[in-house]
Amino acid sequence: RREDLATSKRGDNFTKAHVHHRPKRGWIWNQFFVLEEHMGPDAQYVGKLHSNSDKGDGSVRYILSGEGAGTIFIIDEVTGDIHATKSLDRERKTHYVLHAQALDRNTEEALEPKSEFIIKVQDINDNAPKFPDGPFVASVPEMSEVGTSVLQVTATDADDPTYGNSARIVYSILQGQPYFSVDPKTGIIRTALANMDREAREHYTVVIQAKDMAGQVGGLSGSTTINITLTDVNDNPPKFPQSMYNLYVPESAQVGKPVGKIKANDEDLGVNADIRYSIINSEGANMFSISADRDTREGIISLKKPLNFERKKTYTLNIEGVNTHVDPRFSYLGSFKDTATLKITVGDVDEAPVFSMDYYIMDVYENSPSGTEVGAVTARDPDSRNSHVRYFLDRKEEGINYFRVDEYSGVIYTTLPLDREDMPWHNITVMASEVDNPSLLSHVPVTVQVLDVNDNPPEIATDEEVIVCESSRPGQVIQTVTAVDKDDFANGQRFSFASPSQLPVNPNFTLKDNEDSTASIIARRRRFNHLTQELYELPIVVWDGGEPSLSGTSTLTLRVCPCQRHGRIRMCQGEAFLSSAGLSTGALIAILLCIVILLAIVVLFITLRRSKKEPLIISEEDIRENVVTYDDEGGGEEDTEAFDIIALRNPAAAEELKFRRDIRPEGRKHCGPPRIHRSPSVELDEVDVHEFIKQKLVEADMDTSVPPYDSLQTYAYEGQGSPTGSISPLDSPGTHSEQDFNYLDDWGPQFQKLAELYGDPESDVTT
Repeated sequence: RREDLATSKRGDNFTKAHVHHRPKRGWIWNQFFVLEEHMGPDAQYVGKLHSNSDKGDGSVRYILSGEGAGTIFIIDEVTGDIHATKSLDRERKTHYVLHAQALDRNTEEALEPKSEFIIKVQDINDNAPKFPDGPFVASVPEMSEVGTSVLQVTATDADDPTYGNSARIVYSILQGQPYFSVDPKTGIIRTALANMDREAREHYTVVIQAKDMAGQVGGLSGSTTINITLTDVNDNPPKFPQSMYNLYVPESAQVGKPVGKIKANDEDLGVNADIRYSIINSEGANMFSISADRDTREGIISLKKPLNFERKKTYTLNIEGVNTHVDPRFSYLGSFKDTATLKITVGDVDEAPVFSMDYYIMDVYENSPSGTEVGAVTARDPDSRNSHVRYFLDRKEEGINYFRVDEYSGVIYTTLPLDREDMPWHNITVMASEVDNPSLLSHVPVTVQVLDVNDNPPEIATDEEVIVCESSRPGQVIQTVTAVDKDDFANGQRFSFASPSQLPVNPNFTLKDNEDSTASIIARRRRFNHLTQELYELPIVVWDGGEPSLSGTSTLTLRVCPCQRHGRIRMCQGEAFLSSAGLSTGALIAILLCIVILLAIVVLFITLRRSKKEPLIISEEDIRENVVTYDDEGGGEEDTEAFDIIALRNPAAAEELKFRRDIRPEGRKHCGPPRIHRSPSVELDEVDVHEFIKQKLVEADMDTSVPPYDSLQTYAYEGQGSPTGSISPLDSPGTHSEQDFNYLDDWGPQFQKLAELYGDPESDVTT
């Protein structure tokens, strides 16, 4: 059995090895320790390696390898003693891992396998505590209670916290007592004095110390500085420096403008020093107002109403200043407000004259003669001496001077007759000045209304032509007209209409008064024709309802033309064309001129072409074979009309209607609606239709008077025997119709010709 001991520098600390039953190996390892920061002249002994193979004869050689082997740590090859040659720092490296091996010095064979062991650097108290985040800045409200937390500081120590008390820190306060304290374990800084007032002292400097070794003698320490500021709270009420103030304000001070200021002091800061000012007595509040200036915290006094030295010479204002943000925690300190008295003295100023009214409204009738009195203005000197006042007009106003003012009495007169229809209102400015001080002027606006008199006759409201359609009927309303009057409503808006009494009765048109200030133009006949007469004139007399009543005669022009309907608007066809095309007369003339030029060019071109054609006679030398093709299709409708269809419907009447319908018959021409002649019905007992058709075919083949056209003639026979008779008008007796065709006049220009044919020719009246 072999025992191997590994000893450390701690002299008496030996550990026995475990018992092994293996004959070739007996390494027993304990951790080696070495003190940091060794400052001695000799190398520091660490420990000893020994193998049971070593008999003490020097045959065993010890080898060391690993971290720091040969540089920091060396080993005696014979004895196995390990020494540290350099000073070590635990804060840089806490331990080293090395390997030991025992060799036969003669054969260099390994007597033991390579084994690993650790050398730990043992800590000593060589690092003082530090505050990595210092110095610090903190704040705490003033008037805080004792023990109010301000800030927590923390120090760090680089020494080993697991070994001894090298890293055990204790805090203490070096500067800042008796205002603040620090917790020795946590480093929390707290207030130590009650009712610290910011207004008395605002800034404090506190020094905190951190010491290791649990604060014992010999421990290392570090310190830091904390700058603590007391923040403001509203613990001070506002205070006026004086209880009585005096202020002089001239009576000419403008309303709404500042006239003075007053200030209450507050030792607090920010919103805690905001003050609201108010006038608490009615005498001052009625004439003056006060507001706070946010920047200067002054109370700005302004004028609410004009001052008058002659009426009141002094005013007393009771002004109160109150904090707007009150902290209820400090209500025990009293009310956060203060009052002061301000006495205002009104100064006498020479003032301009004052008019009895802010503005004047007067009236005068139009057409009044020059010099007519319109009205009067009055002004007085508001001062106690009551100087005389002179009046005059402001001549800076442009336009004709229709008025003048008496400089002593203020009476306004007209200088020219006024016309309400030209200008119903006049605006002038009257000025007043004191005789003793003409530089002081006052102004007042005067509005003069011109009253109406009935001096304008009425007239027809429209100057446009009245359109009369050719299809107009007797009694038809052509147009409704109204009248206008330049006079006022009271005189000119009730009109009566009539035709001139000195003129004969108009055979074409009549006028009807609708008794609602309108009149209707009514046609008295039908069948107007713009080709016969296009323009008519209709004089109309209009009376107004004024006092005295005035009348005027207007002549309307009525234009006859074919009309087309556009809702309720009637427009001549020619005018409709022009208006729809949007062309002026000049544009139409230009277009027509261009068309004429183009037609002349075409005619000239055709004439030149015809003059250059070759003669139709071909010389005998120029004889060619020509193929002439004729392509005649036959008579068409002209040929088929040679047979009357009545004969097909009524064979018995065939003999009576043997005439050619393709040849115009000789007879009297007449105008007007067609007269329909119907042949009487012929009764037949028995008729052989087949024989009748064969007979007509033979007659058509043998007739030499017809043109040589190929034609197809179709015959049909509807038969006989209907008890009701035929509904065809061809064989019914002709009768004159009693129907009224006047409604065709309302169908528009497309049915104009039909309306003329079926109209009553005897109703035409030549105008």
